[in-house]
Amino acid sequence: MISFNSALLLLAGSLLLSNAAAFTPISQRATSSWGVTTRSTQGPLYAVDETDFEGVDLVRLLGMNQLKRMAKKNAAQNAAPAGGATKLIIAGAPASGKGTQCEMIKDNFGVVHLSTGDMLRAAVAAGTDVGKKAKEFMDSGKLVPDEVIIGVVKDRLNEKDCQEKGWLLDGFPRTPGQADALAQAGISADCFIFLNVPDEILVERVVGRRTDPETGKIYHMTFSPPDDEAILARLEQRSDDTEEKVKVRLEQFHANVEAVKGFYTDISVEIDGAQSPSEVAAAVSAGIASKV
Repeated sequence: MISFNSALLLLAGSLLLSNAAAFTPISQRATSSWGVTTRSTQGPLYAVDETDFEGVDLVRLLGMNQLKRMAKKNAAQNAAPAGGATKLIIAGAPASGKGTQCEMIKDNFGVVHLSTGDMLRAAVAAGTDVGKKAKEFMDSGKLVPDEVIIGVVKDRLNEKDCQEKGWLLDGFPRTPGQADALAQAGISADCFIFLNVPDEILVERVVGRRTDPETGKIYHMTFSPPDDEAILARLEQRSDDTEEKVKVRLEQFHANVEAVKGFYTDISVEIDGAQSPSEVAAAVSAGIASKV
């Protein structure tokens, strides 16, 4: 079995004369999109340009497995941001599909999925300084102020798993004040994903939702009703999943979202959230790759 290094030398030897354009002298090590470089023992370093490999059987020369490894390594390098772990924010109205897409993003990019509620509860349970402050407001039935929430978020993003794996902020910041506070705290993202869904579709999605009180599973009376009659009979509708109340929530969302988006113009990716979940996921992945 020929070694990879030997194969590269053979490749260089076979192409230097017949296809010299494939090799460009460089003063220091360079890597093509295939990640292939070779050095002449008697001369300068040469970088391989795969665009000039017309007529060359790379599969026979290097082997399919090696080519796949090279392509996989290149894809991983292109997917990772230059500054380290991937940092993402996803925004969208109620019923825009954030929950579904967050699961797919977490699986595809390996980031830590974070929601404000989860972070607040974890900080309170851990008894951190900001967690204790948050608990005071929560116990008294008051809204937790932005400065406390930002403290909770900042502490969480500084933890080891977020630093190593990257993070996905789900539905936060919700207001321009929160976005500004994040910026003042030195927290920046690589990509801001916005799921854009028309209000009439959002209302239909919300009004048709039903929950199984025994399992917690959510169904939709139009798009995904249960097959079991017993389950259908016990389904419940949340008190705020009415057309009147969802329209109020949408008004609140629209009152803030444009201002929030203004903080992330350079890294923003807008996705048509009315598509199927798989189509949205593909568009989200492409959008993230374009920014990081």
